[in-house]
Amino acid sequence: MLEIKAKLKAARGAYRVKIGGQLRLPFEQRQKTRLRTALLSGEEVALLLPRGEILRGGDLVTASDGRVIEVLAAPEKLLHVEGTDAHALARAAYHLGNRHVPVEVGESFLRLAEDHVLEGMLRKLGMKVSAIEAPFEPESGAYASEPAAAEPHHHHRRGHDHHQH
Repeated sequence: MLEIKAKLKAARGAYRVKIGGQLRLPFEQRQKTRLRTALLSGEEVALLLPRGEILRGGDLVTASDGRVIEVLAAPEKLLHVEGTDAHALARAAYHLGNRHVPVEVGESFLRLAEDHVLEGMLRKLGMKVSAIEAPFEPESGAYASEPAAAEPHHHHRRGHDHHQH
């Protein structure tokens, strides 16, 4: 079985490479460092990445046979959140962050995985919420060495405390 053990570290577009396959995964699977899956061609692959590595759409990874594989972010069911102004959007982001939800921050919107409870909360905050299907690329977290999405409870080890409401 083809193995993928490393992500190319060079910036996208830094050099031309021949793409030898494509791997389309939703965000949940792009967080996993151990995963059996398949390329778009149907060829089976095993992800064996370093702990804490998160794959993003557009990343390039190297396979055990020398091929370079392009990672694609699969479209997912998301909530697209817009506010009346920056203050409303910041309030919504605060409440989502307080619940440790992976959130994609856009120019004038937030996106998160479909969730009916959070959708209700956001609507109560006066947000415009739309159901969409799109690739999901949430923020990687405040600690670069420990992405929040990969280790959702890292803050407790650092002495950070939350009071649940």
